Amino acid sequence: MFEGLSAFPLTPYDEAGPDLELLSEIVGGLADAGVDSICALGSTGGYAYLSRRDRWEVARAAVRAAGNVPVIVGVGALSTREVRAHVRDAGAAGAAGVLLSPMSYQPLRPHEVYALFEEVSRATELPVVVYDNPSTTGFTFTEELHTKIAALRGVASIKLPGVASDPERAREDFGRLRELTRGSVTLGVSGDSMGARGLLAGCVTWYSVLAGVFPRTCLEITRAARGGEPERALELSARLDPIWEQFEKFGSYRVVSAIAVEIGLMTRESLHRPVLPLAGADREAVRAALRAVGPLD
Repeated sequence: MFEGLSAFPLTPYDEAGPDLELLSEIVGGLADAGVDSICALGSTGGYAYLSRRDRWEVARAAVRAAGNVPVIVGVGALSTREVRAHVRDAGAAGAAGVLLSPMSYQPLRPHEVYALFEEVSRATELPVVVYDNPSTTGFTFTEELHTKIAALRGVASIKLPGVASDPERAREDFGRLRELTRGSVTLGVSGDSMGARGLLAGCVTWYSVLAGVFPRTCLEITRAARGGEPERALELSARLDPIWEQFEKFGSYRVVSAIAVEIGLMTRESLHRPVLPLAGADREAVRAALRAVGPLD
């Protein structure tokens, strides 16, 4: 479950709440494509904006639609009490694991983040994925904190936010973290432009936003990187540079939502105000990027 390609789908949403029928179609399509796992309610899925009831319904629908593909469910929230409630709901929905980010309003200190993961790991039998995403949470993990959290019972994987551009430096970084964690967890890369480089540097999982809309394209990169074809993996990733550039400018949440509408996967965007859909020249830049990369999936 914590190796290969993990796809992060959008959560179709309108004034009435989550569109569970369309969500099921999207998740079913990811499962049919052959992804190794699916993460419902990641950042792309807008988990932070949804009510507990909405999140429960999305988790249950995703698990049912995924069939035999394991579903990881995002459980981050502002308070530990809320996190524990989401963890219980994820378990009741049939999730195979949970994805936990240290969300906060007050900036968190390292020992507070450790306490959060310690309490959650004690409270559930589900494997826990550490969601290290400083661009959205504002919290930066250290190697020391990763090492301490990795030693907790039930912590199974760390979703890292990126990788050094220099291949040798990247291999050294991941090798050191593997040694520090004594192989007790899998290491995964996010930040889609760095997916191929992360896999080639020693990560075993690519936690991918783009895989939520183009799973076969991302599977091709994953299989090349893990199958001993480094040049091909890098070439396939480089083909997507126009999309990676839009991710860098506007954030993957906005860009993937725009892509989903442009390719007909959804008829309306599922962003949550105050986040607004890309428009005007910004929207045209996404269309131009899609034209530049050509047909996908």
